[in-house]
Amino acid sequence: MKGRPLRSTLDEALAIAQLRGIVQRTMNGPERLYDFAIVGTIPLAFVRLRFANRLLIDLAMIARLYREEIRRLRMVSRDQGNSLELWLRSRYGTWLFFRVDTGSISEIDRTGTILSMHPLPA
Repeated sequence: MKGRPLRSTLDEALAIAQLRGIVQRTMNGPERLYDFAIVGTIPLAFVRLRFANRLLIDLAMIARLYREEIRRLRMVSRDQGNSLELWLRSRYGTWLFFRVDTGSISEIDRTGTILSMHPLPA
């Protein structure tokens, strides 16, 4: 089941984000493009958070299952000084992090460092 983040997921994500900088949460609403921003660092990160029923899937499947979240992130104004990120958490507390670029997605770690040298066109 994918969907809006649960309260515990949001709390855990905010704790991770605070290690990278100041966190600014957005207001709830159907038009929201991201859940929070990590500011005070370069790059500035706009994060979309989602619960994922399973994480043992390849990057192509992530791109398909979360295409709406990726589309929404891409609506945020792009600049070399910002990062658009999709964070996924499983019911077991496992996290996966992705950077969304104009035409691709890449897996990153919780600090925002790219892990894959071969981004997936998406």
